Amino acid sequence: MRRPDFLEGVAVALIASIGGGVLYTAGLAFFPGGGVLRLLIAALGLGYILYLLRRSREHVGRITVPAAWLVMAAVTWFSAAPLAIYVLVHLGAVWLIRSLYFYSSVLSALTDLCLSGFSLAAAVWALLHTGSVFASLWCLFLVQALFVAIPATLPRRPGGQLQHPNREDRFQHAHRVAEAAVRKLSSTH
Repeated sequence: MRRPDFLEGVAVALIASIGGGVLYTAGLAFFPGGGVLRLLIAALGLGYILYLLRRSREHVGRITVPAAWLVMAAVTWFSAAPLAIYVLVHLGAVWLIRSLYFYSSVLSALTDLCLSGFSLAAAVWALLHTGSVFASLWCLFLVQALFVAIPATLPRRPGGQLQHPNREDRFQHAHRVAEAAVRKLSSTH
């Protein structure tokens, strides 16, 4: 399966923000209190994690990851953690799953962690300026959609090549092979 692209991320952001806004408004009508927001965060987190697992090329842990996420969500729910910690735990779980399933380098995972922090900052900014759960979710998931721009492996040194201390530089090796071929051709004719 191919890696998701940005437009697909925008579609997911739109669906999550519309669905989340509607569910939050409907939930407040039936269940006044702070539990609605926590339930919404958990539901959107689970939905996004299932989406990530579906779009991943990896097949390992497809049952273990949702089970571990459900345990984490239940522990966080019943520990009555403050809302900020609750959000950070769920966003951290999303980051961890993306790091495990979409990246093969620590630098890529750390870049994604920065992206997750920026998405949270954008969501808080939108909530404080508009008071809208829809706008907050839209900003959060729209910034999260940018994870597709992070390469699976980031280079460790300038020039775009990974540094391998025991291997020769590829160009130097190719140059020596070409010189040997030219010497061989010139010695036979």
